[in-house]
Amino acid sequence: MSKRLRVGILTGGGDCPGLNAVIRAVAKSLILQHDAEVIGFEDGFEGLVEQKMQPLEYSDVSGILTVGGTILGTSNKANPFNYFKRGGADVSSQVVTFCRKLGLNAVVVIGGDGTMSISNKLHKLGVNIVGVPKTIDNDLMGTDRTFGFDSAVAIATEAIDRLHTTAQSHNRVMILETMGRYAGWIALYSGVAGGADVILIPEFEYEIEEIVRVCKERESGGQKFTIIAIAEGSRPKGGTMVVQDMVTDSPDPIRLGGIGKVLESQLEKHLRSEIRTTILGHTQRGGTPTPFDRNIASAFGAYAAAMAADGEYGSMVALKENKLTSIPLESVAEKVRTVPADAAMISTALAVGTSFGVSNFEKRFVGTKHSTPLT
Repeated sequence: MSKRLRVGILTGGGDCPGLNAVIRAVAKSLILQHDAEVIGFEDGFEGLVEQKMQPLEYSDVSGILTVGGTILGTSNKANPFNYFKRGGADVSSQVVTFCRKLGLNAVVVIGGDGTMSISNKLHKLGVNIVGVPKTIDNDLMGTDRTFGFDSAVAIATEAIDRLHTTAQSHNRVMILETMGRYAGWIALYSGVAGGADVILIPEFEYEIEEIVRVCKERESGGQKFTIIAIAEGSRPKGGTMVVQDMVTDSPDPIRLGGIGKVLESQLEKHLRSEIRTTILGHTQRGGTPTPFDRNIASAFGAYAAAMAADGEYGSMVALKENKLTSIPLESVAEKVRTVPADAAMISTALAVGTSFGVSNFEKRFVGTKHSTPLT
């Protein structure tokens, strides 16, 4: 008699809408299609180090599709190669031994770039890893879309919609700061969806003079208000990103935030209009996932379950040209997917008059056609 398939699941890094949808899809697919035993590790990689786990039966993952967060818990401070709870010790060998002791055929790891980098290292040590791309930032290499991104964009877009009414009523400049770390996907997509007049992203250093020009034209024109969407990793020309905090026990210690207020102080010197800044922060990470994220998370989870059953280890599920596929973890590790200058959504924004805070930027791309995916 063949050995029963045994697969672990964990969620690493920050929380994100759609995590439970993936857990549900992975567990149900493995149980229904392969009569597998499924084990959930608690609090990300910490569960593997501290041996915190729970069996996941079919009933345990029923009714969680629409629930935000993760029923398993997560942690962005539990790198087995630099484990903060033990003074930065490398406990990766302990994790490998534990996985072998449990007789795991595979571990499905759901997370972003940091989590995939850790997963790649563990795979090279002998742990059979299947990755699932998660992040609201949409900044993982090799996949056109991550789950969680659509939900974050929806929240940011709603915020812009609401800021429009106040901006119009008071003839103000309203600045909305989004998350995204070193990539501008959230600000770009919510800015276009919300009709922002200026979109500032980390990929292009902004020129304060250009933003002032746009605001003044609107001050003196028929539209006496301006909406600015700015990603937290944006920076002025010749300047640096604004670091809000340093978390020394985290794999990525830098916490960005505050560029919206910096921009506000820069603009106040040049404009008559009142300026207000809203920093969305963690509201973009919470709550129930959008229908799109529920669907893509479910598809990712079912595909990951099939990969685990087929022995396709050391790879991550990916969406490429609207098709599910897989890519090697090493092609994702230690990399960030930023917004390219010729992205279709950038040319779309430019075509309708949106400024990216860079003089003459429009002349390079406006009116051009792109075959690149909108994602």
